[in-house]
Amino acid sequence: MNEPCKLRESVMACEGHALVIGGPGSGKTTLALRKAVKRIRDGMLPGQSALFLSFSRAAVARILDAAKLESTKAEQEQLSVQTFHSFFWDILKAHAYLLGGQRRLSILLPHDEKALSGGLGDEDDGWYEWLAERERLFREEGRIAFDLFAPNATALLARSSHLLASIAHRHPVIIVDEAQDTGQYAWQCIQMLAPHTQVLCLADLEQQIFDYLPGVGPERVIAIREALKPHEIDLGTQNHRSPDSEILAFGNDILTAKPRGAPYKGVSALAYRPEKPPPNWNHLLRRALGELLKSIRAQSDKKVETIAILVTNNRSALKMSNALNALGANVGKPVRHKLLFDEAEALLSARFAAFLLEPKDLAQLESDVATSMEMIAAARRATGQGRKEVAKLLEQANKIKGGKALNINIANALRGLISRLTVNDFSGDPAEDWLTVKHELRATNQDELTRVAAQLDFLAAFRRGHRISAALSDEWLRDGAYTNARTALDLALAQEQILDGVEPPMGLQVMNFHKAKGKQFDGVILVREARRTGPAVESSFVWRGDTAPYPKSRRVLRVGITRAKVHTLILDPLWPQCPLLKGHKL
Repeated sequence: MNEPCKLRESVMACEGHALVIGGPGSGKTTLALRKAVKRIRDGMLPGQSALFLSFSRAAVARILDAAKLESTKAEQEQLSVQTFHSFFWDILKAHAYLLGGQRRLSILLPHDEKALSGGLGDEDDGWYEWLAERERLFREEGRIAFDLFAPNATALLARSSHLLASIAHRHPVIIVDEAQDTGQYAWQCIQMLAPHTQVLCLADLEQQIFDYLPGVGPERVIAIREALKPHEIDLGTQNHRSPDSEILAFGNDILTAKPRGAPYKGVSALAYRPEKPPPNWNHLLRRALGELLKSIRAQSDKKVETIAILVTNNRSALKMSNALNALGANVGKPVRHKLLFDEAEALLSARFAAFLLEPKDLAQLESDVATSMEMIAAARRATGQGRKEVAKLLEQANKIKGGKALNINIANALRGLISRLTVNDFSGDPAEDWLTVKHELRATNQDELTRVAAQLDFLAAFRRGHRISAALSDEWLRDGAYTNARTALDLALAQEQILDGVEPPMGLQVMNFHKAKGKQFDGVILVREARRTGPAVESSFVWRGDTAPYPKSRRVLRVGITRAKVHTLILDPLWPQCPLLKGHKL
């Protein structure tokens, strides 16, 4: 038996806690699944399951997909694969009242939180006041934000030994994926459960890119070693994700700043002129996609199912999406894709569209106009911008509620819009009726309403239509009308974000590097841009504030590089030179 096999067998035979360290594609997940299946076959009791915890829904989807290859259908029923958020939610929705809160909880979805806070960040004035308000919403109204899941679930387990023992009995083995990124409260939960269950931690010491979050840092793996005293193995750079390429070798050389001075199999670059005139991104991305597909097909005979375009920030993600949609000055045909982006304004705009689908009584027209203005204001407020416009909308809405008939552009446009939608019967086909609402919004030619229509276009790019459509169909089948369209929408989005919305990435996707963590694709395009900072032009691969030898930038770039299974292509400007790529031949 060779050394790698011996290492894996030692984990399979281990009866205590274990720590498996390895790079991308080293087989950590497969080994963990086999360990879980072995425990199931050894005789778990009815109602017990192996708990697999990860941070992202994309990682959960990948694990569920891999489980189909490693276990029978009956065994899969005893695999509980969850995000930390869904695990914490299961605890809180049943037991949060023990903390002195409400017996019935509802989730304060991220877009609602942004609307209520005005898009505040932790460096903004008023942030601490918002934290206090968020706590009040949980305690007094039973509305809990995602960021409060972990600390409150941890508090529950710390206070109730019965609840702790019950969870440990239900899950005699717990697997923690991406353990190096475990935050303060998630780690405390694992620590409390460890004396009562077997814990298997999976970690990649070089892939920690969430160390900017509170409680996450390089000391986490040290803490795991000290607290669990685990049996530890290191799978090193064994590569099962892209074994027929040198993608991982390239990523590791980027990380260690040791270029080998020769090309890497499965890695290439496409050069472009970055300025004067600005790049035609539609043409450039189509060309890059063509080159990438050609390279993948030359290296693999498998069907190409997933491709990602990765950028450094949300603004660039939107720019790439607009280019693929052939918007603005770009020419060419649209390219179908999914944009992973900050969705708050789009989702709040969707709630307004759902409100327009709901049955209306024209005797209440003025009230509906005021409500519409409040919903539009909430969507704008979530961006953290346009505060004067938001204040004006809310002021006007309050005047209408007070009985004043305002003869202003937006109020008149809303009166006409709501009246037309009320008189014209909907078809009962949610997709068709949604398009009708979007068309009517555009037809008003009123700036705020056409902005809403544009946000609904984003929603289509997010590929959220199917789940929303199904929820609205249920409303129509029950009542012959979209009676509770907003509630149906919110429930659909809650399912998407926490309960069961775990689908593997398919087709072409555009996202930033951080959103790519935990995902894998057949091919990846990394877009390096020339970032102008005052008179200087810098490489977008270098994070602001990161200085030589650029450790954070190297870790993030390695994550992007190693998302590819077959080929990684770098869209590379002729200038400026990137210090991370210096010396590498592509």
